[in-house]
Amino acid sequence: MSEKEVNTIFESFKNKRILIIGDIMIDAYLWGEVNRISPEAPVPVVAVRRRENRLGGAANVARNIKALGAEPVLCSVIGDDFKGDEFLQLLEEENMPQHGILRSEKRVTTTKFRVLGNNTQMLRVDEEMTQPLDDADKKSLIRKAKELIKGHNIDAVIFQDYDKGVISAELITESTASANEKQIPVTVDPKRKHFMDYKNVTLFKPNLKELKEGLQTEFDKNDMDAIESSVDLLQKKLNCKMLMVTLSENGIYIKYGLGENGKAYSEPAHKREISDVSGAGDTVISTATLCLSLGMPPADIAAIANLAGGLVCEEAGVVPINPEKLKKEVLKIYNKL
Repeated sequence: MSEKEVNTIFESFKNKRILIIGDIMIDAYLWGEVNRISPEAPVPVVAVRRRENRLGGAANVARNIKALGAEPVLCSVIGDDFKGDEFLQLLEEENMPQHGILRSEKRVTTTKFRVLGNNTQMLRVDEEMTQPLDDADKKSLIRKAKELIKGHNIDAVIFQDYDKGVISAELITESTASANEKQIPVTVDPKRKHFMDYKNVTLFKPNLKELKEGLQTEFDKNDMDAIESSVDLLQKKLNCKMLMVTLSENGIYIKYGLGENGKAYSEPAHKREISDVSGAGDTVISTATLCLSLGMPPADIAAIANLAGGLVCEEAGVVPINPEKLKKEVLKIYNKL
C-alpha cells in the first residue's frame, strides 16, 4: 500500500459520521509522585501534581473517531448531577455534539477515578450504577437512537458495551434493525450480559476472555483450532458478517462470510513497550469501524485496527489514537508484505 493510498484512506475518514451507542463515563485522573510509604498503613503516598478529566467508556470511542478525522455522535444516558455537567462540558471542549445525550434523575454519571504515582496506576475507584435503565429512560433512549440512525446521515453504528446498564436487548434489536434497513454497518464491542443479543450485526469484536465467557467454554489462549471453532460457532449463532477477536499478545483474528464461503485472517501482535492497556479495545473498534465504513477488505480492517490498538498501549492512561503515528505504522507494515 503506497503512501498516497494510505493518505487517501485517512482523508476519507473525514467524510464519515459515526453513531456510538453505549455506556459513557468520565475518566478522572490524579497524577503525582511517590516518595514514601504512609505511616498509617502499608500503602504508597501519592503527592498530587495534576488533576485531569477525560471522556471515557463509549465517549473514548468518540474521541478515537474524532482523532481519526470523522464526526462522532454519542447516544447514551447520564445522570442529572454535577458529574453529568462536567461530562457535557468535556463534550463542549472536544467540540462534540450533545443532542444524543439524555439526562436522568434516576442515574449517576459513571466516573472512574485513577490515581497514578510515578506514571504507574496505583488505585482505581469507580462511582457508578450498573442496574438497567428504567422503562421510561429505556424507551426514550431507543427513540433517540432510531431517530439518529434514520435522520442524521450516519455512516456506521458502534455499540460500545461496558455493562453499566444503558444497553438493553430491546435497544440492540431495534437499533440494529433500523440500521440494517438503511444498509448502515453495525459494529459491536461487547460485554457479557448482552453478549448473545447482538444478532444480525456487521462486525462483532470480543476479546479472547469475552469469547470464552460468552460461549461458556475454556481453552488455552494458544490453541488456534479452538479459537477458530469457537469463532465459527459464535458467528453462526449471531448471524454476523464478520467476527474479529483481539488476542492480546497473540494479535488479532477475523472471520468473514458464513458457511463454505467463510474466510479467515490472522495478524500477529507487534512488539511494543506496553505502558497501559486501558482503552485499547475502544481504539480497535473505532479504527475497524471507520475502515469498514470505507468498504475496506476484512484483512486490512483487522491489520490496521490491530496496529492502532497496540499503539495506544504505549501511552499512560486512556488516550485516543494518534493518526500520524498510525499512518507511519500502516506504511511500515504494508511495505513489508
